[in-house]
Amino acid sequence: MQLPELVEKFLDFLQNQRSFSNHTIRSYTADLEQFCQFLCSDMSAEGLTAGNLTPADELPAHEGISGKLTAVSPTDVRAYLAMMRNNQYSKATVARKLACLRSFYKFLIRGQVLEFSPVSVIRTPRQDKKLPKCLDVQQVGTLLSAPDAATLLGSRDKAILETIYSAGLRISELVAMNIEDLDEFSGAVKVNGKGKKQRIAPLGGKAVEAIKKYLIKRDEAFGRQEAGPLFVNKSCRRLTDRSIRRKLDKYLLTAGIPMHISPHTLRHSFATHMLNAGADLRSVQELLGHENLSTTQIYTHLTTSRLKEVYDKAHPMAQAS
Repeated sequence: MQLPELVEKFLDFLQNQRSFSNHTIRSYTADLEQFCQFLCSDMSAEGLTAGNLTPADELPAHEGISGKLTAVSPTDVRAYLAMMRNNQYSKATVARKLACLRSFYKFLIRGQVLEFSPVSVIRTPRQDKKLPKCLDVQQVGTLLSAPDAATLLGSRDKAILETIYSAGLRISELVAMNIEDLDEFSGAVKVNGKGKKQRIAPLGGKAVEAIKKYLIKRDEAFGRQEAGPLFVNKSCRRLTDRSIRRKLDKYLLTAGIPMHISPHTLRHSFATHMLNAGADLRSVQELLGHENLSTTQIYTHLTTSRLKEVYDKAHPMAQAS
């Protein structure tokens, strides 16, 4: 589906001026495509679902879709929410789609295309708080020991897992790392985070050692390189996040860890273990690259067991007689 010019300009603004990630751009593109299809459907029909929206090849010309987008009312947005409820969309998905529409209509107001946003009076559904999954320290240790570090690919995979957990990296930050970003002497790495914001992340001794061993084997296989991607595949090309996820699934099976986790779980585990060991919330916020402290605060809910242990040991009236 080719989107109307208003939408294309909005997506271009997000990518080039707001520095949104490619993943977010893809999600917003899909959300706006669906909203356009919804506006061109019979919105008055009861039981309208995502399955019977107007097909993309039957949509009117771009001018027609643009006219519908600029003529949207709060009632239309509520009908869109009703359609999502009919499809049993999760609250998180509904919130994301509403956030997309809010941003789109704010963009139109700034561009003086509209005076008021039809989404401004719509309340976002209250989110169910889901605590992030987290491995315990022993499970992390077992997982980090799973790769066969005697081989090139095994040493690479061990370095990847050690680096994610040691620095609390997002997978997108890991795959974007270059050789020149690494400072082995000081034990730190330059990280390109969300919104093209850079930060310096410290690396633990085990992560630095694992990277050094990997680079030795890599140099033997491909020749020494002073720049370019740090973690590469067997063709010496930059790894993708999908390939790292597949590798993680393999090592979870090897380590006998039953829970379904993602590379992001190691980031959650990093934050939780830091807080459990006494790190302050502001420091963890900086290490994770979170813009707002409220994003980091979710990890405090995972440390209540440690607080209870401290309370039981320290408070004179904690123990029953």
